[in-house]
Amino acid sequence: MSLKLYLLRHGETTYSQRGAFCGTLDAELTTEGRQMAQAFSDAYRSMSWTAAYISPMKRAIATAQPLCDALGLPMQFRDGLKEINYGAWEDQEPDYVRQHYGQDYIRWQTDPAWNPPTHGETAIQVAARALAVITEIESTHQTGNMLVVSHKATIRIILCSLLGIDIGRYRDRINAMAASVSIVKFGTYGPMLEVLGDRSYMPENLRQRAGT
Repeated sequence: MSLKLYLLRHGETTYSQRGAFCGTLDAELTTEGRQMAQAFSDAYRSMSWTAAYISPMKRAIATAQPLCDALGLPMQFRDGLKEINYGAWEDQEPDYVRQHYGQDYIRWQTDPAWNPPTHGETAIQVAARALAVITEIESTHQTGNMLVVSHKATIRIILCSLLGIDIGRYRDRINAMAASVSIVKFGTYGPMLEVLGDRSYMPENLRQRAGT
C-alpha cells in the first residue's frame, strides 16, 4: 500500500459565493457548504483512513467534521495548512482591490510567488509552511490514506510544489473549487497526481454552484 494524500478544499462560504478574498477571516460554511461536507463523508466513509490533518480555520474544521465524526478519526490541526493571508485585501472583491491597490494587484497577478497581496503573504511563504506539513506526513506515515483539509490557494500551491510546476503560476495552472478533492500518490518516483479537483461525489445541485 502506498501513501496517498486526499487534498480536500473546504466547502462553500459566502466569500467563495462572492469571489471575495478570504484568507485569515474565519468564515463559516453556508448551508450548501455543510451539505458538501456531508456528501464527502457519505462518499468516502467506507475507505480506510490513517490520519486527518486539518487547517484550524472554522470552514476547514466544519468540512472535515462529518467524516471524522463518523469514523472517530482525530483531527490533527496544523497552522501550515491555513489559507494565504490576503492582508489589506481581506473581505474585498477583485474589482475593489484593482481600483484601490492597482500596482500591488498587477504585481500579484503577474507573479504571486514573490509579490504578495498588500500586507499579505507570498506564495513562496505559503509553500514553505504548507510543505512542512506534507513533509511531516511523509515522515510519519509511509503508507495509508491521509485526509488533508485546506484552502483554495494553499492546495494549489501544494500541488504546484509537489508536481514541479512554477509556484508563480499556481493561479493559472491548477483549480480547486469548493469541496473539490485532489489525490496525490507517493511512489518510487515521487508524487503522482491521480485526481484533480473532483466533485463528482456530490449531488448535481451542489456541483452546479459556482464554488470559486
